[in-house]
Formats: sequence, structure tokens, C-alpha cells
Amino acid sequence: MSEQTQNIFSSTVPSGFSFANTHRNANLVSAANAASNKSSTVRLAQAKKTGTTIVGMVFAGGVILGADTRATSGEEVAEKNCQKIHYLAPNMYCAGAGTAADTDKTTELISSQLALLRLDTHLPSRVVTALTLLKRMLFRYQGHVSAALILGGVDIQGPHVYHIYPHGSTSKLSYATMGSGSVAAMSVFETSWRDGLTEDEGIAMVKRAVSAGVFNDLGSGSNIDLCIIRTDGTVDYRRNEVKPNEIGPLRAMVQRSGRMTLANGVTPILHSSYSPHPTLADVDVMEVEAS
Repeated sequence: MSEQTQNIFSSTVPSGFSFANTHRNANLVSAANAASNKSSTVRLAQAKKTGTTIVGMVFAGGVILGADTRATSGEEVAEKNCQKIHYLAPNMYCAGAGTAADTDKTTELISSQLALLRLDTHLPSRVVTALTLLKRMLFRYQGHVSAALILGGVDIQGPHVYHIYPHGSTSKLSYATMGSGSVAAMSVFETSWRDGLTEDEGIAMVKRAVSAGVFNDLGSGSNIDLCIIRTDGTVDYRRNEVKPNEIGPLRAMVQRSGRMTLANGVTPILHSSYSPHPTLADVDVMEVEAS
């Protein structure tokens, strides 16, 4: 017997990582691969894949968030104009990737808690407060709430951008990307981002980053939304700022033959009849004696 086999049946619990199920998992994978060529229902559970490209970056005068608008259900496009940048407070927004319902309800819950806190303290919400509430909630559910978030906002300490993963881990960065198109978007930031970017330069960079995800990732697509949060307290939410896949002009270029358009009355009516649907007044009610 090998050492791994002996550890399985030993009474003492080994320290460190346990590889007791390594051989079992390998056998399950082999069985599933063999069954895939047969009419069998044996399948291994697969991780659920979601498609999104969300980005956030800090510029000289605030924070810019960007997101695509495609929502997928498996291999199908469920929604072409989904809103993925969510309101948290007047000075902060949150872009979400993962399950649409989880991102919507998570941000709604934290937004309501921040509103109550503002009423209690009579002070503007701080970005680190929203970060703490989000990370505590997600950690409590151990990743079962599928909400991968990029938090961006401005407070008394300046502009901030945070990564928030579904398990509750966080990181503060100058620029961040998440979702299935994050690798393509990150390549734009890593080659172009620098300190002291102007607002126009930051907007152009965010558009390029999200566009990279849209055109290189099948799970991302449709339009591009932007949200600019400035240090002077103003917010500019631009819905459908970029429409790279607009098909209206392409359809207008198609010339259809007039023979494909049939006017009313071209097809003759040979016979027509009308029978009214029976009502309760036309039904005879019979009394039945109870036995």
C-alpha cells in the first residue's frame, strides 16, 4: 500500500493538505470522459461560467467605472442592455459581475444600510464603509452569493477603487478589471495607465478596455456604460455611451424586393364563419341528490 492509501485508513488526522481524494477524483474524471461517448447520464459537476467585462480606474479628478451590457444564460444571450453599474451612495457606485440577481440585491441591501447610516450620523458615506459591509456579507455566505464587484467612489480621503471577490477578499488598486473579459481589458490598463490622467484620457481608456472585452470575449457584448464620479461631488452616469454593435444602419443598407411586401387584400377569402363561444346561460344545470 502507498503512503496516501495508508493515510486514508489511519486513525490520526494528517497535518497540512490532504490528498486522500486525489485518486478518487481522477477515476471520476476518467469515468466521465469515457461516458461522454456513450448514451449515459454520468457527468461531473461543472463550474458555472458567467460573462461580463467590468472595469474601474482612478484619474486625477475622481473615479471612472465601465461595463458592458450583455447578460448571458449559459450559451444564450438573455439580455442585450443589462445595467451592471449599481448605485450605492451619492458619492459611490459599484460595477457587478457574476449572477445578475446576486449583484442587484447585494448592492441594494448595502445601499439601504448606507442610507440609514447617513441618516444616523449626518455625514457622507465613506468608501471604506461600503467596502467593509460588502466584504462581511460576501464572506458570511462563503462564495455562494455570486457577486464579483468593483467598488468606486470619492470621499474625504480622495478617490478609491476596490476589488471585491465573491468570497469576501478585497484589494485596493489604481485600476481593476473583473469578469470573463477582464484579461483583455487588463491588457489595455497595463500598457496605457499612468498617474495624473485627465478625465478625457480616462474615459477614452475605459472605453478601449471594455471594448477589448466586448470584442474578445463571447460572454461580453452589446453596449458600454460609463459612470464618472468626480472629487467635486458631481456624478455623470452615461447609459449606452458606446454602441459598437448597432445594427440599424446595416439593416437600412439591405435592399429588399417589392415582391416580398404583400398589400392587404391580395389573398382572397373564399369562406368565413363565426360561432359564438358558449356561456353559462347556455348550460343546463342539473341537481344531483347526495347519496
